[in-house]
Amino acid sequence: MVLSILVVDDDTAVRGLIVRILRAQGHAVVGEAGSVAEALVLTARLRPDAALVDIGLPDGDGFELTRALRDRGDKVRVVLFSSDADRTNVTAAERAGAVGFLPKDELSGTALQLLLEPAEGAQVAGGG
Repeated sequence: MVLSILVVDDDTAVRGLIVRILRAQGHAVVGEAGSVAEALVLTARLRPDAALVDIGLPDGDGFELTRALRDRGDKVRVVLFSSDADRTNVTAAERAGAVGFLPKDELSGTALQLLLEPAEGAQVAGGG
């Protein structure tokens, strides 16, 4: 299944890496954002199937962005990620409405595929 995906991270190098991983999986990266505000605008305009969102953003955090998307009724599947592999991020991601959390060092095509594609009984995943 080809998904349209928005990548949200304030680090352009990390965004570039994620874009390459996603395109190698055959997905369409429809936009890139470096902040919560930019992500909200792009999500409304582009209506992606999914968004990969860093927790640490300059004008808020990925949990806040996920809640905002959910509250305004967007149907985007959000996967949160962070360089902080703290297990509490898994629970916080679930509470915010994300479909999963991955530590940055575990970002791979396979891990992303499992979280991005809608599946019966999908659960929040996390590093460990």
